[in-house]
Amino acid sequence: MFDNSKRAFIAINDETEVCLIPKMANRHGLITGATGTGKTVTLQTLSETFSEMGVAVFAADMKGDLSGVAKTGGNKESVVSRVEGYRLGEKGFQFKEFPVRFWDIFGEQGHPIRTTVTEMGPMLLERLLQLNETQGAVLTMIFKIADDNNLLLLDLKDLQKMVQYVGDNRAAFTTEYGNISPATIGAIQRALLRLEHEGADRFFGEPELVITDFLQTEQGRGVINILAADKLMNSPRVYTTFLLWLLDDLFSNLPEVGDMDKPKLVFFFDEAHMLFNDMPKPLLEKVEQIVRLIRSKGVGIYFCTQNPADIPPVILGQLGNRVQHALRAYTPNDQKAVKVAANSFRPNPKFNTEQAITELNTGEALVSFLDEKGAPQMVQRANILPPQGQIGPITAGERDQIMRQSLIYGVYEKLVDRESAFEILSKKQELLAEERERAEAEKERIKKEKEERRLQTEAERQKRAEIRRKKEERGIVGDLLEQVGKSATRQISSQLGRTITRSILGAFFGK
Repeated sequence: MFDNSKRAFIAINDETEVCLIPKMANRHGLITGATGTGKTVTLQTLSETFSEMGVAVFAADMKGDLSGVAKTGGNKESVVSRVEGYRLGEKGFQFKEFPVRFWDIFGEQGHPIRTTVTEMGPMLLERLLQLNETQGAVLTMIFKIADDNNLLLLDLKDLQKMVQYVGDNRAAFTTEYGNISPATIGAIQRALLRLEHEGADRFFGEPELVITDFLQTEQGRGVINILAADKLMNSPRVYTTFLLWLLDDLFSNLPEVGDMDKPKLVFFFDEAHMLFNDMPKPLLEKVEQIVRLIRSKGVGIYFCTQNPADIPPVILGQLGNRVQHALRAYTPNDQKAVKVAANSFRPNPKFNTEQAITELNTGEALVSFLDEKGAPQMVQRANILPPQGQIGPITAGERDQIMRQSLIYGVYEKLVDRESAFEILSKKQELLAEERERAEAEKERIKKEKEERRLQTEAERQKRAEIRRKKEERGIVGDLLEQVGKSATRQISSQLGRTITRSILGAFFGK
């Protein structure tokens, strides 16, 4: 809570009040502890405190519990008794609701969040699609080809069409961009289909998120931006890649502000262990760079996970503000993890840090924040203050009402599909298809004309042959008739001559 003295009052024990110094909040932080030890409530308490400081907050809500921050608390007897027991009311504690904005990649439990394929870039997409090094190199090549040809990659179908186009014309790109195998193209297409099946296609498109919408305040209090992550958690790579993109977008677009009295935004990365699972070295280096430099842009990053060992050492060393809930030490590995966690705190002579980690009650934690000079304060064993908002989820109806009253309601709800790679390449394919059809039609016409000429020539040849045949037949018949005529004439003449001769001789001899 933000108490009467304008302190970020986070935890308390019988001897001291543990407060976070606002100007040190952008030095990042870590919330750790086993399941059921109170990490979510701590996250809610910190979110409320930052909101009262006028700092915007972004946090993923894994089970819906964090949504209760939008409703006045005091709904649990244990919370009320703790408030009374520590006389927190005298210090300014009061149950209240906080300004909240709900977000959801799927657009079901909050305003849709979208970005373009181009904005996400090939490095994060390579992780999202689970591509190997060769496939990732070809994906980068496809982005370069799209960029060189002024083809916008806005949504998933743009990328699918671009991959198909490059695959169909890979021979034309080999000389300039390098070898592209059909097997690699096929692997990328299958990965895109899998991503579409997981519903991640709804994350890509327009209107894309304007990052400053995460930095809003209402009546001097920071808006708590809550991402519905219960469904998203079914696709861990989509969840972690989305948050990585968000961090990268903040880092790339926010201006340098140097050291401020308080951050502009605090970003909670819950289930952080999933982020670093199988993370390739280039991407880990990118994350390390963002964590190291983004604080100068007024952003604090707080990782939430079960064990500090889940965070790579190069990043863990940059997390100055720490809240450690109980860890269980059942196995040698568990005991080693407890020892590592204990060694990360500045010791307090009043208790054994390593032993305390295994003895903490629910809601109790070891807390160490940075002092004015940026050095870790001595670790304190204390109870985290209860939230001022409701503990537990609000109803679907209450969520819907808050969404409809939001200043950005209607801005992101309607999907915009302007001309991009899919439309341009589809049109190009249609034109090529029409051109092929025309070429085929022309080829068929020429073939038909050629056949007609052949048939005509053949007909003329046959006609000439028929004429010759008939002429030849007439010649043969004529000769035959002539010969027959001559023969008949000779016969007639001979017969006539004999008849005349007989007649003359008969007359002469009296016959």
